Amino acid sequence: MAKVHFLDVTNRDGVQTARTGLSKFGKTMVNFYLGKLGVAQSEIGFPFLFHEVPYVRAQVALHEAGAFGELRLSGWCRGVVEDVDKALPLGLKHYNLSISTSDYMIQNKFKGRLDRAAIIGEMTKAVRAAKDQAETVGVNAEDGSRTDDGFLLEFALAAKEAGADRVRYCDTIGGDTPDRIRERFARLATAVGLPIETHCHNDLGMAVANSVSGALGDLEAGQDAWINTCVNGIGERSGNADLLSTILAFEHGFGLEKAEIGDALDLSWARRFGLWASYAFGQALPYNQVGVGRNAFAHESGIHADGALKDHGNYELYDEATLGPFPADWHARSGRVVLTGEYGGKAGFRHVMDGLGIEPADEELAFKLVQLCNAMTSRPLTDDELRLIAAYPRELMLLFPGHA
Repeated sequence: MAKVHFLDVTNRDGVQTARTGLSKFGKTMVNFYLGKLGVAQSEIGFPFLFHEVPYVRAQVALHEAGAFGELRLSGWCRGVVEDVDKALPLGLKHYNLSISTSDYMIQNKFKGRLDRAAIIGEMTKAVRAAKDQAETVGVNAEDGSRTDDGFLLEFALAAKEAGADRVRYCDTIGGDTPDRIRERFARLATAVGLPIETHCHNDLGMAVANSVSGALGDLEAGQDAWINTCVNGIGERSGNADLLSTILAFEHGFGLEKAEIGDALDLSWARRFGLWASYAFGQALPYNQVGVGRNAFAHESGIHADGALKDHGNYELYDEATLGPFPADWHARSGRVVLTGEYGGKAGFRHVMDGLGIEPADEELAFKLVQLCNAMTSRPLTDDELRLIAAYPRELMLLFPGHA
């Protein structure tokens, strides 16, 4: 039976969000939380960029040490051999290679530099280069929603012949609608014989609905569905499909009972991840944010309050307890509190670690990492961040070449 999988792109598309940012240590924490949640794959970033190299090496080492559970790590490259050649030495086993396919972008982005034949040529050469070492390679049709059916099929078949394992259909400007994307996915997945991966933007407020519908098209064709998401729905412009919303749709949406999730998800980490991401990105969560917003389970009006007091199921689709506890971090305590960070000393470091019941694997290295990571993030470190530092100091030190 075909199944649904989640491939989170917070560390690639999410960090491209304008007027925000995330440190390399923050990107590491995203992978940590995705691993705890049981998500299948994380698109960790851009392994061909010089400033991502120490970060990618650290992620590979952390993955090998077991810090991310079964989470698969993938890199995003442009669909050209040059990017792939720069990325492969870093040891990632999964890739997505991206190139624009719509006539609009051929005319207005490439400006005559590439035509359809050249796009397929560049893409197939890049896929073959990546498959020389990688376990899986996905090919991204950027602006796929504005690409005509004929060329989209030609592009996907060429990718498959070159060795691609999936084709990512990108609704790059967020204009697709649920009925249209489901029909296109079913037709394309049937014709190509590969999963068609959803990548939906939220410019019309339908990224989650389109992602669910596209996935159903895959399942109708007998193919696994792979859905791109971002934590809290962040991403370019109006954002991407929200990770938690999309998961909850498949777990609780009416009529989706036969759409089986293929990942062993643990939503008891959902609140910690969502609220950590709000803190780390500096983006306040809307009160009505699905699952983790302040009002997600709040009731006031007479009829609703009366019904919820009798049985919360009267006015709630799912139990809030399944999303795990709200974080109560050491740094957020009121009154007298001693913290550890960039300018802290050994006494404060030991006080916090002892208070949290943490025994560092290497105390000297962990102490140095607390200072370095706090300097990188410019905000107090959370309990989960301190725990990761204490457990994997040698691997995390790869983020900071020359400081070991």
